[in-house]
Amino acid sequence: MRLRKHVSALPFLMLLLISCARVPQTPSQSPTPATPRETKAELKVTSAAFNEGQPIPRQYTCDGVNVSPPLEWSGVPKTAKSIAIIADDPDAPSGTFVHWVVYDMPAENIGMVENLPADEQLKAGGFQGTNDFGKIGYGGPCPPSGTHRYFFKVYALDNFLPLKVASTKAQVEKAMEGHIVAQGQLLGTYQR
Repeated sequence: MRLRKHVSALPFLMLLLISCARVPQTPSQSPTPATPRETKAELKVTSAAFNEGQPIPRQYTCDGVNVSPPLEWSGVPKTAKSIAIIADDPDAPSGTFVHWVVYDMPAENIGMVENLPADEQLKAGGFQGTNDFGKIGYGGPCPPSGTHRYFFKVYALDNFLPLKVASTKAQVEKAMEGHIVAQGQLLGTYQR
């Protein structure tokens, strides 16, 4: 008897399911579409001083004359207004160590010359920030021991950053949020 009740209720349930499936959903009932992952163009970053993944020559380190290496980049989108550069060492014993911060360079620039003066304001436009040595400009690799990796990261931005001179990596990264239209990096190593 119980089985008969369930079997007789089955057509009613199927009809109910079919009719519910055909009811159009209002916008508030529609599932939220997945937002596509933000895509950024890739910059090609190179140096005449060293190739990707290769050792950084001594002259660009604290064991040499400690001058900034030459850098070049390509692939900057037309929407870019400025360039920022951050060079750091994620292998430092106390955590990532910042060697160079540059920001607000006009997007037309396609590189940096070797031995950039340690001035806050750049002649070609833009600013150099404070590195983790507590100085303005470039501070070369100077690991306590072993081989360390050094990432020279270049960012194309859709604006100029509302920062004061001598800003830090943290300040630049915060100001860049939501404004990166392309990025790339060059990896070099150094061993003492």
